[in-house]
Formats: sequence, structure tokens, C-alpha cells
Amino acid sequence: MQSLFFSLRSLLLTLLVFSGPAQAQSYQEQLKQLQFQNGPTVGTIADEATIKVPKGYVFLDSANSRRFLEINGNPPRDGRFIFGPASLDWFVVFSFNATGYIKDDEKIDADTLLQTLKDADESGNKERKKINATPIHTVGWAVSPHYDLETKRLEWGVRLRSEGSDPFVNYSIRLLGREGVMNLTLVADLDTLTNDVRQLKTLLKDFSYLPGKKYSEFKQGDKIAQYGLAALILGGAAAVATKKGAWAAIAAFFAAFWKLILAGGIAVLAGLGALFKRKKSP
Repeated sequence: MQSLFFSLRSLLLTLLVFSGPAQAQSYQEQLKQLQFQNGPTVGTIADEATIKVPKGYVFLDSANSRRFLEINGNPPRDGRFIFGPASLDWFVVFSFNATGYIKDDEKIDADTLLQTLKDADESGNKERKKINATPIHTVGWAVSPHYDLETKRLEWGVRLRSEGSDPFVNYSIRLLGREGVMNLTLVADLDTLTNDVRQLKTLLKDFSYLPGKKYSEFKQGDKIAQYGLAALILGGAAAVATKKGAWAAIAAFFAAFWKLILAGGIAVLAGLGALFKRKKSP
């Protein structure tokens, strides 16, 4: 049985399918060929930020992260950075989206956002059925959307279900910067989610945008994104929903927010070809 867990920290958020590797030995050998940066060290993310990598943890640069995702059965993508414990019991995929400065003065209406996501289910599932993909239904918030003004961190978790499988969670984190947003996709087992999220949040205390790129260093004349926190949540959720099969949720998102998209040239859904999957060692 597959255990699914999304996060999808860009606006590209993604389906996580956990399955056993067909060739465990070959998989392990391929991992050994990667140039893991072992802690204690500092990982640089997209020339935008850094994160301290403590002892017992590892970091992969873009080239090695591309190969890591490919080894795990995902389309190779540039601009991804892997960070997690050396055991790889969980890991987080970092990617940066140069959206411009996102104003964080928008009030988040969790009930309205949830209803919008649920309303998009019907049209999205009609398209999935056309390609014999299993429908996905929004159940509710696993973690209600919340934004921390001090850390400039936006988080939320959506509980979803698909026919014939157990419920799964789409957990996302967005870290706002001067030039855009850092997307975090946590790849973990559902039964260890709470502990893994807690562990990740502790480690994120040592995440920092580079000098000149911090949210607090905004200057007049900087590029400003013409959408706010709600669009990050809705765009991310729509992107994740499509990972089960079709691109139908994108159409649903556009149908609900076409005025916002036209006004702001929103790029939240860029890069939806990524599919994050982890092979589990026996």
C-alpha cells in the first residue's frame, strides 16, 4: 500500500509516493556515488540562502539533488537542494521562486480557502477520470494555514483522500525573502509526520537568507508580487493535487482565480513537472 504525503513547500508542490525499490542493492550503490556534504557544514541554496548542516545530517547541491531525485524515480530537475538526516528517514527539498517581494499584510481566511479547495475537487476529478486516474478529495485542514510575522514563515497542511487508499497530508512551508519565496517540500512517512515537522522547524532556526536578500531588507523600487499569502496556499494546493495524475487542478485554480492571475502574472504554478518520490530501503 502506498503512503502519500505532500508538501510541497513552489509555488510547486508535489505528490510523494513511498514504495520499495525494485533493486535495493543498485539503489544503495547509486546513493553512494552522490557527493553528500556531511555536517557540520553549511549548505548554500540557490545563491539566495544558507542552512547550517549539523553533525548527523547531509546536504546535496543542485547537481547532486537532481541525480538524487532521478535515482528515486523522479524527473530530473535543476534548482533543487536536498537536506535531511544522514539516514534519509526524511528529507526536505528546497527550491526558490523569484516571485518578487510578497506583501504579508493579508489576512488568511482558512474557512474560505478550504471551501475554495473543495469546490475545485469536482472539476479536477472529472479530468482525472478521463485518464483513469484516481479522484482526490479535500477532507480538511491537517494544519490550518498560519503565518509567523517574526520568521516570515507560512505553513499549512491539507488532509486529502483518494478512493481505495488511506488519507494523506499535503504539508507545505514557505519562507519569504526580499526577492521571492523559498519553497520547502517535506518528504516523510505519515506516521512520523508530527515528529519530523518538529525536527525540521528546529533545524530551520539555522536557515538564513544571504545579506541583501532578507525580507527585512526590502527597498523602494524592488519587484513586488501582485498577490499575497492566500495565492501561495491555493497555488501550492492546486499543484499538489495534480500530482496524482492529470493537470486538472490547474484548470480549477485558474477558473477560480483568473482575475488575480491576469492582474499579477502569477507564476506560482510554474515547474509542475516535478514529482517527488522516495524509495525506501528494506
